Amino acid sequence: MTVSLLSLDMAGTTIDEGGVVYELLSRCVADELGSPVPADVLAPWTGTDKTEAIRGLLTTLGGDPARTEAVYAVFAAQLDEAYAAATPTLFPGVREAIASLRAAGVKVALQTGYTREVAEGLLTKVGWEVGIDVDALATSELVRASRPAPYLVFRTMELTGTRSVAEVLVAGDTPNDLAAGTAAGARFVVGVRTGAGSAGDLGRSRHTHLVDSVADIPALLDAAGELSTT
Repeated sequence: MTVSLLSLDMAGTTIDEGGVVYELLSRCVADELGSPVPADVLAPWTGTDKTEAIRGLLTTLGGDPARTEAVYAVFAAQLDEAYAAATPTLFPGVREAIASLRAAGVKVALQTGYTREVAEGLLTKVGWEVGIDVDALATSELVRASRPAPYLVFRTMELTGTRSVAEVLVAGDTPNDLAAGTAAGARFVVGVRTGAGSAGDLGRSRHTHLVDSVADIPALLDAAGELSTT
């Protein structure tokens, strides 16, 4: 059985948005609390649903979790402004890698802790469209729990008609991405060293492979004999 679906995280894995999301998330929570968010407290929330992250940070740091929606509203507005002013891009070689895999019959789905509105805005910035450049998009509001729960992975399988986790490769740049792939039972769980997760953190998380970029995945699958030759 060969890999038929890539289930890829978006920001930090497929799209380079400069890491702005976690800078803003940290700043908005810090403004609410009146004190900085320590990096080691923020780190476990990378790769998760952003509302869940804000609630978790407020709870951990002694804030009022009832303020989650208010803080998220500020964060979402600032993120819209930041992305409107910025120029997110696909990481080098990713466009070509995804195109080559889809030409070989592999479906490619994106999954993210963003809402669909934010995710589609990012895709527009990089010139991608669901159904044309990628096969599916699974966003945070479609699942009951974000990473490290496996539900975003399962939703990409549902959206692409993929029946077996033995046909799935999950890739992401944070330990929570890898934990979700592992929880889903994906055949390949690939850490990508382009985003929020350090090489050490990714290496300590359960995975099957570590690569420098999503652009390296076609060669990884080819070397493993996982691409169909028919």
